[in-house]
Order: sequence, then C-alpha cells, then structure tokens
Amino acid sequence: MIKDAKFVISNSNPGNCPKPDRAEIAFIGRSNVGKSSLINSITDKKGLAKTSQKPGKTQLINHFMIDDRWYLVDLPGYGFAKVNKKVKDGWEIMISTYLKKRENLCGICILIDSRLPPQLIDLEFILWCATEGVPAVLVFTKADKQSKNKTNQNVQAFLRKLENYVEEAPQYFVTSAENATGKAELVEFLEELVKEYESGTLNG
Repeated sequence: MIKDAKFVISNSNPGNCPKPDRAEIAFIGRSNVGKSSLINSITDKKGLAKTSQKPGKTQLINHFMIDDRWYLVDLPGYGFAKVNKKVKDGWEIMISTYLKKRENLCGICILIDSRLPPQLIDLEFILWCATEGVPAVLVFTKADKQSKNKTNQNVQAFLRKLENYVEEAPQYFVTSAENATGKAELVEFLEELVKEYESGTLNG
C-alpha cells in the first residue's frame, strides 16, 4: 500500500532527472489512455498527476517520490497528441534516451486502453521495449467503461495480436482508476519490483 506520494521534479532532459540512488518505475502509454488518473488512483492522491481531456497534456518527465523510498515516473504519452512534428520527435528522443540509459529503472508499465481493438502504436512500442531490453508489464485501463466480458475479450485479442510481435507476452494487469479494479494487485507488484531492486543493490 502506498502511504505517501509527492511531486519532485519535471524536466525535458533525462540527464537532469534526480540522482539514480533508488528504484524507479515509469508509466507510459498512448495519449489519453488514463495514465494520470491511474497514478492518482494508486497513490490515493487526486491531483498528484495532472489529468486532462486533451491528449498530450504530459510533455515532460515527471518524478514523484513514493513513501520516501522509490520514484514513480510519469512519461509523455505517445501518438495522437496535437503537437508539431519537431516537438513530437523531441519527445521520442527524450523518452527513448530515458528508457535506455536510466540505470535505476527497474520496470515500466505500458498502459493500454481496454476499450479499443489492438492498436499498432502500442504493439510497436512493446516490440521496441523487448528489442531494447526494457523490462515492461502491460496495464489495461478503463475497465469500468464496459462489461467485464467485453474487457476480457479486448485484452485477449490484444495478447493474441501481440504474439506476432514478441516471443513472450509481458505480465499484465486489468485496471480502472474509477472503481479501483486491479489497484491492489498493481501496487503489490510495484512494491515487489522495488524490493527486488533494493536487494539486488545491497547484494551487488
């Protein structure tokens, strides 16, 4: 369970991130996937991450300190944001540099809208992570927006499609920021990742 969460810093340069002296887990997904809402839900802090109806609200790397122990990082969304190509290319370089070079990153959560059929942009991003060796899990969002059956169908369709891209599908969670579906399981998983990282650091 997360007891405390506070905003630390926003920046556009991965080199200016806080000192990599503790575990870090990043959240990323297509624009408007419900990333900020989910971060606010799992931390029990309503206004922690800024939510917006307009895609592309998050344009910086945002660090939040969790329980004075680890960082949760909110990364800019990919795709659909109404920004010019130069800005978009800049984001992509920033995100890929961060994901490949951040030494204390122990995992990323790739958020996927459970209401939609498989989206190429998500599949390609998961493939990129697998190719670059970035450890990832999938977090399906907005499960409250349709029946459980429909959510399950969409999740299975996505996983089947993903078989064409990667050898082994990542672990996945089905969540809703509105009614806390999957929240306890996801938080427990994040805390396990942090524990693993800490024991590795101590033993290393």
